[in-house]
Amino acid sequence: MTTKTVGANSLKEGSYLVIDGAPCRISTIQISRPGKHGHAKMRIEGVGIVDDKKRVIVLPAHDNVEVPIIEKKNAQVLSVSGNSANVMDLDTYETFDLAIPEELKGSCVAGVTVLYWHVMEYRFMKQAKGGEE
Repeated sequence: MTTKTVGANSLKEGSYLVIDGAPCRISTIQISRPGKHGHAKMRIEGVGIVDDKKRVIVLPAHDNVEVPIIEKKNAQVLSVSGNSANVMDLDTYETFDLAIPEELKGSCVAGVTVLYWHVMEYRFMKQAKGGEE
C-alpha cells in the first residue's frame, strides 16, 4: 500500500484518509472538547472513492492516521470496448484497462490522452485531455 502517516489533527475536510482499508474523501470532521482527565476526540466521516460508501471513524485527536498517496498520471487510450478502455501509461508503457466514468463516455475514444489517478491498488480515470500529445 502506498500510504503515509500524518497526525489526525492536521486533517481537513476534502482531504483523503484510509478508513477500514479503503481510501476515502473526508466529508465532515467534528472535534469534541476534552474532559477533565481525557483528550479531545475526532469523529471523521468519509466517502469511499472506490464504492461511494460512507464510513465513520472516531479517534483521539493526537493519534496518527494513514493517508493515501495519490499519483496523477497520463495515459493514451488504445481501444474502447463497452464501459472500459484499454490504456497505455505514457511514462512506463504499461497497458491496462480502466473503467470509463459516465461524464467521459463521449470524449473517451482511441488516441485520446487521459488523466488517471493511481491510489493504493486502485486506478480511476479522471479527465480526457483531447488529441494525442
